[in-house]
Amino acid sequence: MEAQPARTNRRRFLLIAGLPLLAVGGLTAYAAWPQPDPSKIRVRTDLKPLQSRFGTYVGELTEAHWLGYDIDESAGDRTIPSPDSRIRLVGVARLAAGGGAAIVRNAEYAFAPAAPPSELPAPLGQYLPADAAWQHSPRFDAHANRPQSGALPSGEYHIDEARDLVRFDLVYLYT
Repeated sequence: MEAQPARTNRRRFLLIAGLPLLAVGGLTAYAAWPQPDPSKIRVRTDLKPLQSRFGTYVGELTEAHWLGYDIDESAGDRTIPSPDSRIRLVGVARLAAGGGAAIVRNAEYAFAPAAPPSELPAPLGQYLPADAAWQHSPRFDAHANRPQSGALPSGEYHIDEARDLVRFDLVYLYT
């Protein structure tokens, strides 16, 4: 009969000592898990995904360099996707000739010279002209960021009228 209390004490000890060790191991594995690194994501040049998302607002795109990735997912995730994913589209695209002027000169939007709020991820830096004359309009952002089928976009568009370039940094929330 005395073997039972010793077994119970041993189980209690293993439970008390084992749970913190498992928690520390889990936290260490989470901290060491690779996070998404936009600098290691392949620069895309396909136009169709961009044209379908915001082409109706900026016009025809003739060239693009951009990144698209889920900002909540680590690079090695192989799990069921979250019901709410946030996809970041960031890059620069060339508009058809005269496209930049057509957008900027629309008085409804009141474009004004403005520096973009943040740097683009490193792989995209080589596609931006150093002396670009960016213009921005919060009214145009509101117009172009209308809810789309299953997605709620947010972000900013900057236009270089002389070069017919659009610089975009957008997040699409899919719910």
